[in-house]
Amino acid sequence: MSAQPRPRYTTLQRHLHWWMALLVVLAYLLIEQRGLFPRGSGGRTAMMQGHFWAGITIFLLAFWRILTRRRHGAPPVTPALDGFTATASRLMHLALYAFFIVMPLLGMATAWSDGKAIMIPFTGVALPALLPENKPLAHTLEDIHGTIGDIFYWVIGLHVLAALYHHWVRRDDTLKRML
Repeated sequence: MSAQPRPRYTTLQRHLHWWMALLVVLAYLLIEQRGLFPRGSGGRTAMMQGHFWAGITIFLLAFWRILTRRRHGAPPVTPALDGFTATASRLMHLALYAFFIVMPLLGMATAWSDGKAIMIPFTGVALPALLPENKPLAHTLEDIHGTIGDIFYWVIGLHVLAALYHHWVRRDDTLKRML
């Protein structure tokens, strides 16, 4: 008798997870490296627009990912998690999903209130601004967006460390379910 394969997330769930992970890395790289180009230059504009669109794509994929998760659920962790670890896992994922939704909204609100256009890639068309220009609001939103971004360096790092802990120390299938 052959052993049953351990359950994994669906192919779509795994692909969405890794695409979003890559987009988060890209969004961070684009915003952190924008200083390579002087203000007002085409290179800096490209970095900012890339950052905007990485964030907007994350925002859209987050909803697809939530719907997919609701439809297919999550495979059980083997061996099962204790109550504290299971609760910590749920809270971590809730924080990540909140990040995927709130950060792009804050980013768009910051750009619009600062009078900046969010251009649709490869066109001369901008998304319609949903907020009027308001520089003081833009600065406040930018500070909040930046602070949450800084906090999430740590949250994302903790997520990665938790996956490695489960794989190498606890030796459960938490990470393997997503591979």
